[in-house]
Amino acid sequence: MRETVLVLGANGRIGRALVEAFSAAGWLVLAQMRRDPTTPLPAGVSAVICDALDTAALIEAAQGADVLVNALNPDYTRWDTLVPPLAASVLAAARASGATLMLPGNVYNFGAELPPVLTEVTPEVANTDKARIRIALEQQMRAAAEEGVRSIVIRAGDFFGGGPGSWFDLVIAKDVGKGRVTLPGPADLPHAWAYLPDLARVFVAVAARRAQLAPFETLHYAGETLTGAELHRAIEEVCGRSLKRAQLPWWALRLASPFVPIFRALFAMRYLWLRPHRLDDARLRQLIGTLPHTPLHRALSTALAPMLARPDSSPATA
Repeated sequence: MRETVLVLGANGRIGRALVEAFSAAGWLVLAQMRRDPTTPLPAGVSAVICDALDTAALIEAAQGADVLVNALNPDYTRWDTLVPPLAASVLAAARASGATLMLPGNVYNFGAELPPVLTEVTPEVANTDKARIRIALEQQMRAAAEEGVRSIVIRAGDFFGGGPGSWFDLVIAKDVGKGRVTLPGPADLPHAWAYLPDLARVFVAVAARRAQLAPFETLHYAGETLTGAELHRAIEEVCGRSLKRAQLPWWALRLASPFVPIFRALFAMRYLWLRPHRLDDARLRQLIGTLPHTPLHRALSTALAPMLARPDSSPATA
């Protein structure tokens, strides 16, 4: 029999990538969203229109689901007020349905002094607001496992591909059509990236093997680890021409922070671009074997397509 997955936040970039990956793998997919789909859903996928903060509606939507993926993407400036009630609602749905809860994790948990290599046993440090919120969220999942709610966190670096809304398209490649790449940090500093379609396929592979895992598990997905210079060069190769390199003017974000909440939230995460880091995914590879991997240039070509299609883009030259 086909298994059923309920993807929460299916209108978001990670949610949509998960919907497509589970659907392609033959799962029966339910796609939760607050409003109608922004783009057509894959054939056979059913939309579930409800607010994730409506716990009763979410519990009803989760009935019959084998897996529940929390891909909700609350307003970045309102995590402190939105993440806790959303987490409570999602846990209630997982508890009532018996579904295994899966969560896309990030590296925020390791705090502002995160070490260069991140494993599943690297100490978590709640010395930033975002770290505190994410650590609390995952601790609630761990506690719920003692009550029978099985859950899995798959941690990855910054997303690229799969739609707009990431550092890649909003900052780094925003002006690639004008011949410029903008780096948020030093050019020689390694940074962890995850190509969303590949990460989504990792979720499918782990979901298929969830019975092999403990009631609460955390797994790391390494994705691509690239210095700013390596990313710049790869983008140039995809575009077929030289691109100027600029640095993000953090000073401007800092000056505007008191007046623009999103700038304040982004400036607080500047440390991620000043600390070299990569994720070790040995445990993940032990579980699922060969990891999904799209060659970097092909992944970048797909991710860059919307920027290169803009009217201000210049044609590539040899």
